[in-house]
Amino acid sequence: MTNLDNGGYIAISGNAAETQGRPDDESSPRDSAREPLLPQRKTKLRGTFQLHPDGYSYSYSYGPKGVVGLLHNYHALLCAFFASIGGLTFGYDQGVIANVLVMTDFLQRWPITPLQKGSMTAVLELGALLGALGAGTLADRYSRRHSIFVACAVFCIGSCFQCGAQSLSHLFIGRAVGGVGVGALSMLSPLYMAEISPPEVRGSLMSLEQFSIVLGVVFGFWTGFLTRSLPSSAAWRIPLGIQLVPGAILGFGCFFLPPSPRLLVLHGRYDDAMATLAQLRLRSSEEARHDPLLQIELLEMKVETALVQRVLNDGVNERDNLLRPWSLESELHAWKRLFQKKYRDRTWIGVLVMVFQQWSGINALLYYGPTIARSIGLRGDTSTLLVSGGIGIVQFLAVIPTILYIDRAGRKPLLRSGSALMALSHVSIALLVNLFESDWLAHSTAAWAAVGGIYTFTVAYGVSFGPIGWVLPSEVFPLSMRSKGVALSTASNWFNNFLIGLMTPVLVDYSPAGTFMIFAIACALAYFWATYSVPETAHVSLEEVDAVFSSSVGREDAQLKEQIEEDLGLRHLIGELGADYR
Repeated sequence: MTNLDNGGYIAISGNAAETQGRPDDESSPRDSAREPLLPQRKTKLRGTFQLHPDGYSYSYSYGPKGVVGLLHNYHALLCAFFASIGGLTFGYDQGVIANVLVMTDFLQRWPITPLQKGSMTAVLELGALLGALGAGTLADRYSRRHSIFVACAVFCIGSCFQCGAQSLSHLFIGRAVGGVGVGALSMLSPLYMAEISPPEVRGSLMSLEQFSIVLGVVFGFWTGFLTRSLPSSAAWRIPLGIQLVPGAILGFGCFFLPPSPRLLVLHGRYDDAMATLAQLRLRSSEEARHDPLLQIELLEMKVETALVQRVLNDGVNERDNLLRPWSLESELHAWKRLFQKKYRDRTWIGVLVMVFQQWSGINALLYYGPTIARSIGLRGDTSTLLVSGGIGIVQFLAVIPTILYIDRAGRKPLLRSGSALMALSHVSIALLVNLFESDWLAHSTAAWAAVGGIYTFTVAYGVSFGPIGWVLPSEVFPLSMRSKGVALSTASNWFNNFLIGLMTPVLVDYSPAGTFMIFAIACALAYFWATYSVPETAHVSLEEVDAVFSSSVGREDAQLKEQIEEDLGLRHLIGELGADYR
């Protein structure tokens, strides 16, 4: 049983976490379903545990939410911040390409058509699509950190091709190869960040991915802006070469990051998982042996791992035919499972959040900001570049409060309000362009009003689909499917990014107003999707997201999970904690 000592936190008897059952005379947690809400009390390390009125479900946290929670979990914050450099590589390319495509030396050296411009931008997204799909298998079979290193190496090779390009084909090759690395990092970084984050600040830590992307956009754009007037090819080679720096820093620095505790559980390395979890949650090895929250979190990982491994072999009756982990047959079976009924809702959320993120139009503005700025009546290279550069700055400022308050506000309200405001912004811009594009010089106020609409859209995106697009996929998939699910979601991002990059120059050239209306329709659809299809995943641990999707609606699945919880001692531990809180 539990008792209070050592300054007031709960000490668990040595075999509590390993109990295989419960004595016959011990009451079941289900018997307390009629108990009133149990009072919330704090552990020695400011963690909280709460058993809900049904006597069965529960919640816990290691500290407060918001800014105080981030500082409280400073080790996880530092690790997540470093891992988010992977997003910076993506953002830097978005920012720098907008300048490179309009630089005088670049255009004199290689005059390109709108379709070639779109193809040069889109080929990186095509490579990223392949990188995102392939990174999941590598991450599961070996490790998140080693996979990040390989992705960084590939990215740096592509960057070298771009920086030293002697022909247009070299640029295409460099962007395709670099895209593979960027795509892999866009999947691996948020995956790793989700798996090391405590539940109470997971949304804030995951938002660091979007923060780094936007920071990369700002650095990339203004680096190109400052070098654009340099003579010769140095104007565009320097900004393309600078992107080697974050790739190299992340590649070599990732070996100093702690391993993912959830991946260690998946590989059966439970002692290592507990040690890593204690390090991330700022517990000593002595505290880890008695801390109930660590034991609960580790047992949740064990339960989910055991459940998904049994589900993986569901229908395989003969022992010799059990699927070997990471074999080709197992990999194909895992990808196929994403579209089974019990995972289909999760899969569609991961895929569609990236569809709406891209078709909101943000990357069209980032890739072709100067082109679009001219389409709404602005004239002069400096003016158009400054306006398009302001998009990155506005997005950067909008993301900061989202990082701090996303776990308080929730995912769903931000998605709904953001998509509504984005749709209204695009409609207003489309109307202004349609009315005044024939004579912008006589209607400069309308042109600047359109610029205001672009900035309003950017703010709405920065607090909604920008960060949440990276948060949701890492939250909705269970452990064994998480890398595959996040990989598929990221692949959806890159495929739609590819379409945006390829089509935007042609669409803007054909009809600027029509282009903005397409984005407005996509944002309006995103509003209805967020309202009726997206569940709220804030304040829910990764292992308890199943309840949000009712993924255990099948009686057999529910019974199987309960049996595993009993076998591994999770129910026994929760029962002891509940008894102590009465």
